[in-house]
Amino acid sequence: MEFSHKFFTNRDCQYFPCHTGVSTDVFNCLFCYCPLYVLQEACGGKFRYSDSGIKICMECDLPHAPEYYDVITAKLKEQLAEDMS
Repeated sequence: MEFSHKFFTNRDCQYFPCHTGVSTDVFNCLFCYCPLYVLQEACGGKFRYSDSGIKICMECDLPHAPEYYDVITAKLKEQLAEDMS
């Protein structure tokens, strides 16, 4: 893979694949714990809230599709800039 620093797959993980919608051939585990979770509604992913208010991201494939690496890092930089101002 051309940009291997943007991609990692752990096929030995007991939860692999943890989400549906992304081929296991290109499933990216780099963002196993999504860094956008804390952005709540602004994360850009497909999520819902449980009746008790817990954010549920089981239907979101954003952190696991290789093409979203740049989207995630851009959102993190944007949030950091906002926090610094």
